[in-house]
Amino acid sequence: MSGTDHAKAAEWGGPQPAIVLVEPQMGENIGAAARAMWNFGLERMRIVNPRDGWPNQKAVTMSSGAARVIDAVQVTQTTEEAVQDLNYVFATTARGRDLTKPVVTPERAMEQARAMVAEGQNVGILFGPERSGLENPDIARANAIISVPVNPAFASLNLAQCVLLLAYEWHRQQGDAAPEVLELAGTKHAEAIEIQKLSETLEARLESVGFFWPDHKAESMVTNLRNMISRMPLTQADVRMFHGVIKSLADKHPKSR
Repeated sequence: MSGTDHAKAAEWGGPQPAIVLVEPQMGENIGAAARAMWNFGLERMRIVNPRDGWPNQKAVTMSSGAARVIDAVQVTQTTEEAVQDLNYVFATTARGRDLTKPVVTPERAMEQARAMVAEGQNVGILFGPERSGLENPDIARANAIISVPVNPAFASLNLAQCVLLLAYEWHRQQGDAAPEVLELAGTKHAEAIEIQKLSETLEARLESVGFFWPDHKAESMVTNLRNMISRMPLTQADVRMFHGVIKSLADKHPKSR
């Protein structure tokens, strides 16, 4: 990893919530969850009473590239032990549990988590076993419930998918990812004068073949054409390409008005 890459990786660190897997059943899912966490800079994994014990070679294999998460896993026998140092706990569940608690979306939950972590509080997110999800005794220990707005006819999420979703929302709240980026591939946006010259070249060629007809509509047709071209985010390379297209068509299909 280069120095630049190390610097970028460092930006993903800092205080963060603990991901608590309650009685996970498959090592593969633990490993996949670890990968999902590390994709978005999370590394604090806690596991409560894993069915197949710990350490788990299948988890290690599946975590490919996320050894940092796996190596630092904390294992407890009970949920109580896993959350005892946490100030605020979220529980993920797809079903109503007849418990009076705030129910928030992943986006809202991670917004709240970031605010609390910034204040120095310890925050955790509980994820239940693959087969049945969290049970009421574990949910009762949480301060709020995270409900993912999924298809009610098929609300079950794979453990690693659910972890990935929350990890993504956690990082997204950091707000350092631009919603849209245009890669210019070595060129620049065309300048206004370049767009103007392209329009003039195109208009002249269209005029020469009698495109602007009937005469009383010619002015509005020119205006619409210029407006269409100005709406396109053309690069300098695009402009050169269009000039070449116009010239090629003119050379191969000469016409008189």
